[in-house]
Amino acid sequence: MQENRLQRDILTQLLSLVAKMGITSEQLFKRSQQNGMSVSGDSFYGIDALILLETAAELTDDPYLGLRLGQEIRIDSYGTLGFALMSCANLRESIELLLRYGKAFFRPYWTSQYYDGGLLLWHNLTIGTPAQQQLVAELSFSQLTTIGNSLYRRQLDGAELQLTFSKPASMAVYQSVFGLEIIFEAERNQLFLPQHLLDTPVKTANIADHIVFHQQCEGILQSLTSGDKITTEVRRLLLQSAGDFLNISQVAERLNMSERTLRRRLKTESVSFRTLFEEVRYLMATEYLSKTDLTVADIAHLLSYSETVNFRRAFIGWSGMTPSEYRQQQAKRVKV
Repeated sequence: MQENRLQRDILTQLLSLVAKMGITSEQLFKRSQQNGMSVSGDSFYGIDALILLETAAELTDDPYLGLRLGQEIRIDSYGTLGFALMSCANLRESIELLLRYGKAFFRPYWTSQYYDGGLLLWHNLTIGTPAQQQLVAELSFSQLTTIGNSLYRRQLDGAELQLTFSKPASMAVYQSVFGLEIIFEAERNQLFLPQHLLDTPVKTANIADHIVFHQQCEGILQSLTSGDKITTEVRRLLLQSAGDFLNISQVAERLNMSERTLRRRLKTESVSFRTLFEEVRYLMATEYLSKTDLTVADIAHLLSYSETVNFRRAFIGWSGMTPSEYRQQQAKRVKV
């Protein structure tokens, strides 16, 4: 799961940082366990992550370790969500994506609120000591800033970072990491973004890619509560291969089982591979028709139809109308 990928990458980068300062992973894990960490140190999650991070700062005697660690996390650590963020049109859309799908990738969840002509963005961390919460806040906002710098075409002038803890003796590291106004001893650890910044364009915006990655994120989110595990995995693989769809034997190979076993397990979940394949095709078709200016022929090609007429026939079977009629219907709804 992508959440584990992000946790693993944060842990890897933490171990790399402390190693550069002369602290081995064995030393870090041993001291962390002495400080109350309950696991072996192969994950970065929950209270154990807070203890590990605080212990690393203690051993390295680096009060800015959280800030430095956040700078080492790249957008590819977010997996599908990272690609989806890269394909967003603007800052507003990327924040909406982060809020909806963030829970599938990391804890604590991000939360937002429109306030005083802008947007407040924060996460509610309810565990840990004040010192641990400070480290996590520094890590989270440093990481968010690093990713933001890779996404947006210009500096986010007017943005303001508000932090609950006291101003440090030296502001040099903070200024080099954030490059924006910072308020200390605030009510909550949060980022304020003025309204005008929300339309800041994303450098790598791509509407066609965004639809694909958006649907992959939706599938991951749905899988959190779905009991039909094989159905979820097949749907995820089909969404990931949109544009060059996997066939059933390729999907079975990805899932480390035979085609016969896959068919049997899908049957126990009251679904067939063909049904899931057509479901994904229909989903992608409606997204392309309603959210892009791609021609019907281009959409047919993206959905692996050899002839546009075959796509048109299939779409009528799914929706009772032609692709063009569906697009016109959606356009009227937007205008209303």
